[in-house]
Amino acid sequence: MKALTWQKKGKITCESVPDPVIVDGHDAIIKVTACAICGSDLHLMDGMMPTMQRGDILGHETMGEVVEVGKDNTRLSVGDRIVVPFTISCGACRQCRWGNWSCCERTNPNGRLQAETFGYPLSGLFGYSHITGGFAGGQAEYLRVPYADVGPIVIPEGLDDEQVLFLSDIFPTGYQAAENCEITPDSEKTIAVWGCGPVGQMAIRSCFLLGAKRVIAIDEVPGRLAMARAGGAETIDFRTHNIQETLVEMTDGLGPDAVIEAVGMEAHGADTMMQKVGSALLSATTLERPFALNQAILGCRPGGIVSMPGVYAGALGPVMIGVLMNKGLTLRTGQTNTQKYLSPLLERIQKGEIDPSFVITHRSTNLEDGPALYEKFRDKKDNCTKVVFRPDGNREVPTNR
Repeated sequence: MKALTWQKKGKITCESVPDPVIVDGHDAIIKVTACAICGSDLHLMDGMMPTMQRGDILGHETMGEVVEVGKDNTRLSVGDRIVVPFTISCGACRQCRWGNWSCCERTNPNGRLQAETFGYPLSGLFGYSHITGGFAGGQAEYLRVPYADVGPIVIPEGLDDEQVLFLSDIFPTGYQAAENCEITPDSEKTIAVWGCGPVGQMAIRSCFLLGAKRVIAIDEVPGRLAMARAGGAETIDFRTHNIQETLVEMTDGLGPDAVIEAVGMEAHGADTMMQKVGSALLSATTLERPFALNQAILGCRPGGIVSMPGVYAGALGPVMIGVLMNKGLTLRTGQTNTQKYLSPLLERIQKGEIDPSFVITHRSTNLEDGPALYEKFRDKKDNCTKVVFRPDGNREVPTNR
């Protein structure tokens, strides 16, 4: 089969690789009908994640048709159309029973390696380095799904792939980020969102779904800012405006009630001379740059909430812990507990409350286009915000939504 693979920092290739096979009785094999490039895949491309190996298959936003089922899997049948969560969870350990699916204690076969960095093992992830299990990813023609009787959700008739594909990651991720802000319809909260990439876009719309009064979105890419405005957000272009001064002005000196940092480890930009000096030091000493996180901590009103879905790999450069503490802020983090949100968010899609396909800007039916589209996405060329592949060759793009 064809698959997109990591070769070295900056190099993604489309290769012919062996087809996946059933390894465990609870497995399933799917024929991939849709998959996407995620912003966090760029961290892999840019060499930010340790333990990547040449030839690793990428991708963790995947759905498809079940073509084979393990002997112990009684939940799925051949022909089922499923969306696969990016987190691999057992459903039976303490963390899964508590609803902390992304902290599953059993699914990462390299848990000891991960514990050296994080103290304890966390859930396995598709296509995201060997420290998270070394599982093959879904930017491929076929995918083996471990614990397939726990994680995936079967999609009913009447919904096309593009409407539901992002249940695999970015829609639940944006929704969890918004939920962490404790938004209720009567709270009249103002939320600021750093980063208008795919997760930021889902967070903006999720804030409104939960009842936010205002959302202020911060980015520098014109196409992303326009997409945020189309979703109801007010915007700040940080190329032309000082973020903190503008937030204070827009909120009559009160500040946003909660902030969402949807940028992560490859943030760039600095407002003050101290930050610019820090930028030079960070470039020399660490892979991770907390500019957006520090801006979010500074921008949040005292007593507010900092929600942090942005991805970080390990040790982080200087963070404004003193500002966080003195302002009495609550910091909420974590990989997404994807399985928790699959059914309720699918129901929102079915009711027509949201169509997540709005974020798609580029499509391909050929995985061989993958390397060039990775570069276009990384470099933000041609307003590239989200790339979706249809490896099965289905060229039909629904027009009736």
